[in-house]
Amino acid sequence: MNTIVRPSETAREVVLRFAGDSGDGMQLTGGQFTTTSALIGNDIATFPDFPAEIRAPAGTLPGVSGFQVRFSAYDITSPGDAPDVLVAMNPAALKVNYKDVKPGGIIIVNVGNFGAGDLKKAGYEQSPLETAELARWQVVQVDLNKLTIEAVKDLGLDPKASLRCKNFFALGMTYWLFSRPLEPTLKWITDKFKKDEKVAEANRRVLKAGWNYAETVELFHARYEVPSAHLPKGRYRNIMGNEALALGLVAGAKLSGLKLVLGSYPITPASDILHQLAAYKNYGVVTFQAEDEIAAIGAAIGAAYAGELGVTTTSGPGVALKSEAINLAIMTELPLVIVDVQRGGPSTGLPTKTEQADLLQAMYGRNGESPLPIVACSSPADCFDAALEACRLAVKYMTPVMLLSDGYVANGSEPWLLPKIDALKPFPATFATDPAGFMPYRRDETTLARPWAKPGTPGLEHRIGGLEKQDVTGAVNYEPGNHERMVKLRAAKVAGIADALPLAEPSGAPSGKVLVLSWGGTAGSVHAAMARIDAKALGVGWVHLRHLNPFPKNLGDLLKRYDRVLVPELNLGQLSRLVSGEFGIPTIRFNKVQGRPFTTTEVADRIVRCVEEGK
Repeated sequence: MNTIVRPSETAREVVLRFAGDSGDGMQLTGGQFTTTSALIGNDIATFPDFPAEIRAPAGTLPGVSGFQVRFSAYDITSPGDAPDVLVAMNPAALKVNYKDVKPGGIIIVNVGNFGAGDLKKAGYEQSPLETAELARWQVVQVDLNKLTIEAVKDLGLDPKASLRCKNFFALGMTYWLFSRPLEPTLKWITDKFKKDEKVAEANRRVLKAGWNYAETVELFHARYEVPSAHLPKGRYRNIMGNEALALGLVAGAKLSGLKLVLGSYPITPASDILHQLAAYKNYGVVTFQAEDEIAAIGAAIGAAYAGELGVTTTSGPGVALKSEAINLAIMTELPLVIVDVQRGGPSTGLPTKTEQADLLQAMYGRNGESPLPIVACSSPADCFDAALEACRLAVKYMTPVMLLSDGYVANGSEPWLLPKIDALKPFPATFATDPAGFMPYRRDETTLARPWAKPGTPGLEHRIGGLEKQDVTGAVNYEPGNHERMVKLRAAKVAGIADALPLAEPSGAPSGKVLVLSWGGTAGSVHAAMARIDAKALGVGWVHLRHLNPFPKNLGDLLKRYDRVLVPELNLGQLSRLVSGEFGIPTIRFNKVQGRPFTTTEVADRIVRCVEEGK
């Protein structure tokens, strides 16, 4: 008997997307593929795409859940534009996703879910597998349902329990297709289902069956190998944005010498930060799941008043509810970190989709003149550093700080180079202890921060609350001149942070035709776009902002070195408004509000067009 040897091809990168019902385990499947790829040394970037409805009817378009992973042999910053391979578990998943696949790409379809009822729920009158609709792609038809049940038939599981494993059949096939080892996932299955050996064995069998099926049946023309990426030396782990942000908050508390106290109310897509921090009690972390958003931030402010690092986590709707309490923290000048993981709005909007539309809310969404520092995360791994920075600013300047993440950054993942502990610089909090000459609003000459006095310290009793404070003494004061002075002092304190921030330095051309100015989660797609074009030859520079209030001190002068300023944002032009208003420089808005991040192609094409238009 002759063994058929199929060719093996080497690829620099592959984009793979799993799609199915929200109950099909697509996030789990994509997560396992991601972890395995990270373990063998690929660079990775992921884009989970959750249904916006909690219980959308099974098999319908609103219920489709997706997970895209890009794995490569070189450093990458985005999850890729178009999948090379799509795994579609039902007609709805196929319909929602197939047009994104690269022409000539592979579409693996679970025909076990292509009955008349399945097609009808997805809006198909006729199966697309029987028409020319999918002629541009390599379509691989596999009855995952039948093959899964066959693999576990002697374990005594009912059909429903058996079919829960079918995602691992698809995973096994893709492991074979891209030369991934089974061992990491087999170990995960054993650990995950150690209390139910029958379920563990079913998942192990189905994973291996998927691999063996792809190995023995000629479904694919070739196998593919993606070599390990040559990344900077060090110890890496795969990390999601919310997870990195939680670790950054813990590190910030340790570096400041404070206890971290989180007051939070669950809200998509920020809830995972609460879940993560709840597991860190051994690091002195206190988590309080409040009955509502207002109680959550009230607890965090109380913790700050008591001398701890107060943190509250939420999304845009929660920030709206917290606005009065945020102003209380501004008036009392207490260190507080407010995490806003942005999502599509307004109102409930698109709760599982990404957006960058809370910038103006963070800047102005409170009554009165009430500025606060704003810091933004740019990638899943950067969430750690951004959280550290937010903690540092809050403690050093005695102010609430808004930390902006977004759904794409929060739920995405990438390799994170673990920082060396001794390289993290402490920023220890200081407390007033000497009652001689103590005044609660006497300010530090450099930072304009007021002293932090723990309640109960003898001789340091002082009044605190939301009413206007008298300069220096902190007593309630309604004098017009004092109010104006205090408003300007609080504003000057925030504005003065710019003196200690790093200057903005463009990559690409240091001056020229176009400056791309970005913030938040657009960093990955803009970075990839800049790598795709000949930026220096075109006269294109790029600055990505971490600090949005205040801006870096040299930003205004930097903008003037370019003929045009292009601002890509997942909103209708919020940073554009701030930049134009602050510096009097017109900007070119490049906006998208579809609940999805920019693709590399979208950004690269717009940059080139901006250069051409400038001619």
